[in-house]
Amino acid sequence: MSLRDLARLAGGAVLAHRLRSALTMVGILIGIASVILLTSIGEGARADILSEFTQFGTRILGVRPGKSTTAAMGPIVTTVRKLTLDDARALERLMGVEKVTPLTAGVARVEAGERARSVFVVGVTETVLEVFKLEVRQGRFLPPGDPRRAAPLAVLGPTLKRELFGEANALGERVRIGGQRFLVIGVMAPKGNILGLDLDDRVYVPVASAQRLFNKDALVEIDLIFSERVPVETVRALVTRTMRERHGGDEDFTIVTQKDMLGVLERVLGIVSVAVGSIGGISLVVGAVGVLTIMWIAVNERTAEIGLAKALGASPRQILMLFLFEAGVLSLAGGALGVATGMGIAWMLPVAVPGLPVHTRPSFVLAALVVSLGVGLLSGVLPARRAAALDPVEALRAE
Repeated sequence: MSLRDLARLAGGAVLAHRLRSALTMVGILIGIASVILLTSIGEGARADILSEFTQFGTRILGVRPGKSTTAAMGPIVTTVRKLTLDDARALERLMGVEKVTPLTAGVARVEAGERARSVFVVGVTETVLEVFKLEVRQGRFLPPGDPRRAAPLAVLGPTLKRELFGEANALGERVRIGGQRFLVIGVMAPKGNILGLDLDDRVYVPVASAQRLFNKDALVEIDLIFSERVPVETVRALVTRTMRERHGGDEDFTIVTQKDMLGVLERVLGIVSVAVGSIGGISLVVGAVGVLTIMWIAVNERTAEIGLAKALGASPRQILMLFLFEAGVLSLAGGALGVATGMGIAWMLPVAVPGLPVHTRPSFVLAALVVSLGVGLLSGVLPARRAAALDPVEALRAE
């Protein structure tokens, strides 16, 4: 019996019981549609978060104070030594390092006339524009110079500017930050959000001014960008050696690269995607049980037909293939409808929920169809083997 004959007979058996076949396919449809929809949402969130992280570039390396180690008895001991402006200047001289920006930050109240709000105050130097790919929309950024010299200058994020000044021009106006007066010299271009944090609702001041404002001489972080011609591990080794030399041989700091952060993020999002896909897979299991049940019923109903086919010379293998084809047709048709349904809902979701990132990868579609076919075939194996093992005489006697 050729594959064409098997397909024709299987299709005829499916069409002969349209309602039962449709109900069987619904189980597979719901399972595949759930998997497609949930994985599309997960992939959309993954792509959205990764794009937020990579908007700053992939050649950033950060040095943070403190190094966590595990003691012999189990508790975690954290050693902290301050990062200083001198540390930042030492890193500027390293091979492959292009720009270094010292950074300190805190939350303070920013006032302009009768309006005020508490926001992040970020102390930086002019190099932060290149390190984090920031742009100024109006005016200018903090002027270059000795980072140890404070200056009462401020550059507002676009959200903060809008909240304090509305549509009015903020350049040349005075604001009070933590009770101290600053001159607004610029407004940043919009940068958006990262993990729910509004990067536009903040104010930039010289790093020395922020240190004076928060009464601390330490830095929160030192960030740098390195040449794309130099491997990240080479830069990490140079930074580690320099910082250890400056800190008396102690590695009391933590180095974080974009590669490290993206790696952790990929692992976390991968686990989430698997979990989300597994939730949708529960529906697919239900659909598989439906296929198994229907095929088992079909074998019972067609016992005499199977006996007659065997009496006319059909081999057990041909009977097995016939019922497997039927299971495959049911599951593949249900899978195709499920893919169409899942993609349709995924396409309409951003309309109903604006801002929800949804992305369906072609590999998901192909995998869904393969899985649906595999589920159907596996569900049909047991009934098909039962049909193939029937004795023709006993089968005809059952009639």
